[in-house]
Amino acid sequence: MGDELPDGTPRGWADLVALGLAHAAQAPLGYANLAIRGRLLGPILDEQLPVALDLAPDLLSINGGGNDIMRPRVSVAAVADRLADAADRAAARGIRVMIVSGADPGDHIPLGRMVRSRGDQLAREVRRRLDGRAMLFVDNWADEGLRDLRYWSIDRLHLNALGHARVAGNVLAALDVPVAPGGESAAERLHELEAARPRTAAYWREYVLPWIGRRLTGRSSGDGRAPKRATLEPISLDR
Repeated sequence: MGDELPDGTPRGWADLVALGLAHAAQAPLGYANLAIRGRLLGPILDEQLPVALDLAPDLLSINGGGNDIMRPRVSVAAVADRLADAADRAAARGIRVMIVSGADPGDHIPLGRMVRSRGDQLAREVRRRLDGRAMLFVDNWADEGLRDLRYWSIDRLHLNALGHARVAGNVLAALDVPVAPGGESAAERLHELEAARPRTAAYWREYVLPWIGRRLTGRSSGDGRAPKRATLEPISLDR
């Protein structure tokens, strides 16, 4: 979310990482993306992880827990335990694993101080559990530069194109893969974003209140959605 192509198709950091890997290899590679917006960690690991493991990929990225820490009640330690367990399950199959944290939106959203406190705790807990394990932890939460509003979309909760590009750079750097050149004008996209960003009253009406409503009724913005790449499909440099 927040990084849409001209035809409205979501792109995002994972697509950019796949392109970066293909660019470094100078060859097409298989890429699947099972992510669905709004999912809590439980459904991610219960429904999506088994499918991902059955694909037998060389590399698996796991990003989850961000929606959990925004709920009124959550055990951050339990979230970290489940992430570490998921990483162990994948590693046991010979898959290279990296856990990728979300970025910190705490400067820009209601209850941001609480979200930051929980996010800080989750990052510490995950790092402690992965210590000594042969797997990567890409800690975007600790990237203070990503806290700048220019990296966030209109809803201030999801990254925009600049933010997704920075996260992709963090992931590729962790994999020791150079970032491919190119891309649209960041300054132009930022100017468009700031012109469209709603002010306080409109922001609450358009984004905060609907989000609260979904939390209270147990709904998700991902309800009824399917993964955009459910199988390992070739991704080539002509993209």
